[in-house]
Amino acid sequence: MYRLLIADDEVIERAYLYKTLNKNLGDQCAIFQAENGREALRIYEEEKIQIVIMDIEMPGINGIEAAERIREQDPDCCIIFLTAFDEFSYAKKAITIKALDYLLKPYDEKELMLVLEEAMHLTDKRLMETASAERIKTDHHLKNVSLYHEGDEDLRITKVTEIISRYIQDNYKYDISMQDLARTMNYSEPYFCKLFKQYFNQNYTSYLTEYRVNEAKKMLEQPTVNVKDIGRAVGYSDSNYFTKVFKRITGLSPTEYRLSIFQ
Repeated sequence: MYRLLIADDEVIERAYLYKTLNKNLGDQCAIFQAENGREALRIYEEEKIQIVIMDIEMPGINGIEAAERIREQDPDCCIIFLTAFDEFSYAKKAITIKALDYLLKPYDEKELMLVLEEAMHLTDKRLMETASAERIKTDHHLKNVSLYHEGDEDLRITKVTEIISRYIQDNYKYDISMQDLARTMNYSEPYFCKLFKQYFNQNYTSYLTEYRVNEAKKMLEQPTVNVKDIGRAVGYSDSNYFTKVFKRITGLSPTEYRLSIFQ
């Protein structure tokens, strides 16, 4: 889920905006609220906020100052100013801060949602870029694993197990085959299969499937998250196949499992 923050010192306006966003994006976003710039900064840091909708005129630290501090820490956070002040100096400052948009109150709901759709798209793009960079970095480490063929056997086992586990943890949501991982580690497929079974006491496909299902279980504890979205988040683009796999592992469909949690 996207992590979105509303920062506005006007209680009624903040509540109305929260209601609007929850109606339109409640199944896609975890929505946080702040009543001033100082609280916005605290929540931003604690919750790793990805999208901020910020008023400008707030007591203490105003929206511009808070946005500047966020931008110092995070060049990718999507900042949207939503204010009643139609002043050129503010708009100019928003451009300097590289805000995604500068909207005036009263806002048009359709316009706001289009801006938020763009913010979510940009967030997805940046996450994919980060994941790609991490995979390249991981691949580089994996290609050096062959250095551990000689020497201390316990060290080699520990290192190989650790790197394989980390690779799956970082990439389980993607289509990662046993052949891809074996090739990345400079192992033949038969040797990798034998190695994996020896280290993990099960084959690669079973391990990956169980890992994905366990991650899905955690997400199912959040009642507002759509089951199809959970399937996609753990690597299954086909929701019917996700349901089939989940039931094979747990004996329950994802929906039945969720109901059993909240009974």
